[in-house]
Amino acid sequence: MRIVGGKHAGRDLTSPKDFRVRPTAEHVRAGIMGMVGEFKDARVLDLFAGTGALGLEAISRGAKAADFVETRPSSLHALKANIGLLRMSDRTRVFKRDALPFAENLPANSYDIAFVDPPYESKMLDRVIARWLVVPFARILVAEHARTHVLPKGSQEQTFDETVVTVYRAVRPPIAPIVPIAP
Repeated sequence: MRIVGGKHAGRDLTSPKDFRVRPTAEHVRAGIMGMVGEFKDARVLDLFAGTGALGLEAISRGAKAADFVETRPSSLHALKANIGLLRMSDRTRVFKRDALPFAENLPANSYDIAFVDPPYESKMLDRVIARWLVVPFARILVAEHARTHVLPKGSQEQTFDETVVTVYRAVRPPIAPIVPIAP
């Protein structure tokens, strides 16, 4: 596993030897980055971070900073090793917390981009999306899930083998027209 694009393209990442960890495949990560588009100066959140590949890829492509939320010890070890390998400790924060309460307590507009990639077929993904639909804690929410996991329609969706990526974009409220005041 390696960084696909940007400043650190080609750099290797470490992954835990834990069968429960499913790092995002390189071709899927490349597709996600293309779907999101611009990362310049973005504040990124990587929920269920695992190895941190998504957040680290975003920094490599110009994001200002990334916060990672993970609880599994083997994943935390790999995540911290990857941050160290890429010398990104000054642009990252690691939260050893459960991703659901973390997301459920975020106010609107906390981040520019949020990645959410819980275990496939987990209802945790539905809960994070439900929260985001009520309180859009990021301008863009990127959900990686199994093809069989049906989610609310997003603004973009792409299938990679058995993996689907659904992108949600927050709708900004319309600006009220200026009505001249009668004299």
